[in-house]
Amino acid sequence: MMDRHSTSARIAVIGLGPRGLGALESLAALLQGQGAPLSVDVFDPFPAKGAGPNFDPQESATCLLNIPFRDIAIDGPAFSRCGGFGAWLGGRAAPDSFPPRADLGRYLEARLADLVDLGLLDMTFLAQSVDTIAKADGGWTLRAGGTSHGPYAEVLLTVGQPAVTPDEQLAAWQDHAAASTAVLEQAYPARRLTAKAADWTGKGVAIRGLALSAFDILRVLTTGQGGRFAQGRYYPSGREPARILPFSLDGKPPYPKPATAALDAAFTPLPAETEAVAAAIAAAVQDTPAGAEQRINAALAPAALRIMRAHGAAPAPRMIADWLQTEWSAPGQQEHGDAREILQNGIAIAAGLSPPTIGYTIGQLWRKWQNDLRAGYNSALPSPETARAILGFDEGLKRYSYGPPLTSSRELKALLDCGLVDLDLCADPEIAMTGSGWTLSKGARMADVSVMVDGVMPPPDLSRICADPMAGLVASGKVVAHGAGLSARTAPDGCVMDDAGRPLPGLCLLGRLALGSVIAVDSLHDCFGRAGDRWAEGVLRRLGLMACL
Repeated sequence: MMDRHSTSARIAVIGLGPRGLGALESLAALLQGQGAPLSVDVFDPFPAKGAGPNFDPQESATCLLNIPFRDIAIDGPAFSRCGGFGAWLGGRAAPDSFPPRADLGRYLEARLADLVDLGLLDMTFLAQSVDTIAKADGGWTLRAGGTSHGPYAEVLLTVGQPAVTPDEQLAAWQDHAAASTAVLEQAYPARRLTAKAADWTGKGVAIRGLALSAFDILRVLTTGQGGRFAQGRYYPSGREPARILPFSLDGKPPYPKPATAALDAAFTPLPAETEAVAAAIAAAVQDTPAGAEQRINAALAPAALRIMRAHGAAPAPRMIADWLQTEWSAPGQQEHGDAREILQNGIAIAAGLSPPTIGYTIGQLWRKWQNDLRAGYNSALPSPETARAILGFDEGLKRYSYGPPLTSSRELKALLDCGLVDLDLCADPEIAMTGSGWTLSKGARMADVSVMVDGVMPPPDLSRICADPMAGLVASGKVVAHGAGLSARTAPDGCVMDDAGRPLPGLCLLGRLALGSVIAVDSLHDCFGRAGDRWAEGVLRRLGLMACL
C-alpha cells in the first residue's frame, strides 16, 4: 500500500554512509532555526549507519586510514556537539599516526546520533534496500521491502560502489573456484578474510592488486594471524601462508606519504602557487584537453621546481615539463626499476633520507590541492573529452597523492626481506587456472597458488552495475554516462541529467557513480565538502524554501 504524505516537504535518501551523512548535515545546517523540520526517509540495510561498510566500526583494526591523523579535517557542522575527530578521540591518536578505519566509523555513528538527537530533520530510518525508483505525479516513488514508499519531492542516491558484473578474468576465476578446490575471496570485510585466512597456513596466496587494499590484505595474512613487526623485521607466528604474491598491471607499489608533519610541510605550496593552480583548474575545465593540460602544467611546474630546489635537487625546468607531459599520456612510465627498487626509493623519500623525485614532489602538491581541484572542477561540467583528460591525470597521480602510510611500506619491505612476500611476478603475470588453483608466470619464473584474494575496486562503469536501484535507472535511461569511460552525468548540485543535458528535477546522485561530472570523489573529505552543500541548496531551492533562509 502506498503511504500518503505531502511531497512538498518530504524527501528520501538512499544510502547512509559518510556521504549520506554529510548531505543530511548540510541540509540540517541550512534548516537550523527554521521551525518545523523537513521530513526525510533514509533507506540503508547496513547496520552501521553514518559509517557504512568502508568505516564499519566492527571492521578489523588491521584496516587503517590512508590519511594521517593530523590531516583529517572533518570537524562537523557548527551545530554538532561531537566536535572534530581529534576532540572526539580525546587525544588517543598521535598526529602522525594513521588510525584504524573502525575508529572513524564510531565517530561518524556518533555524528549521526547527534544529528538525530538535535531534531533538525524529521528522519525515519528504514533498514531496507531500494529495488526501484519511478517517476510519479508530483514526485518519485520507491519500492523497498515489498512496499511502495512516497511520493517524494526529492530523492538522493549516495550508494557508493554497487555490485557490478565481474570482468572476464574474475568471472572465469569465480567459475573455476566453484568447480575446484581453488579458493577465491574478496578483500573486504577484512574480519571475514582474517577468519578465512586461518585455513591458509602453508599455502600459496596471490593478491590481485598492488594498491592500498593490498596493504590491508597483507596485514590480514600476517599480523591478523598472530605475527608481529618490530624494529624493521617481521616475526612470524607460524600460521601465515607459505608465500604471498601480490600483482597488478604495472607491478609498481604506491609511494608512501611523508612520515611526519615537518617533512610534509616542506611540500606545502605558497598562497600564490595555490591561487595560480586554482585559476588554472577553473579555466582548464572549460578548455580542450590539450588546453587543460597546458594550463595545469604551467601552474604546477614552478611550485615543483621551487620545492625540489629547497630539497637540494635542481632539475632543469625542461625535465619537469617533460615529466608532466608524459604523465598525461602514459602515467607511471617515468618511473624505472623493479618493484623492490621503487618501494625502497619511496621509503627513503617519505622518511626524508633521499631528496624527492619530480613525481613525488608533484604528487604531494597535487594531494594538497585536492580541495582546489574539486572547487574548480565540480562547480562546472567539462566536456567529456576534457573530463577524461583531467580524470586520467588525477587518477595517475594517486600512486603518490593517495599513497599508504610509511609504516605500511616498511612492513611490505620487511615481508620481502623475510621471504614471505614475493614481488618477482608482480608485473602483469600470465595466469593459468590449474586443478587446485592458479599458476602465475613471467618468463622462466613461475609460482603455484591455491588461494586468490581480489583487492581491486571495480571502476564506476554504469554498464556493469547489476544492483538495483542503479541498474534499473541505467536500463531505463534515467541515468546516463557523461561520455565514454565516464560515469553519470549530473549537474553541480548532484541533479541527474538526461542524455540531452536536461535535469531530472528531484532525482540526485552524489559520489563515485558521478565520476566525470565530478572529480576526486574517493576521499573522506569529499563526503563532507561543498558537494553536499550544493545538493542541500538545490533541494531547498526546488522546494521553494530557499527564500526563507
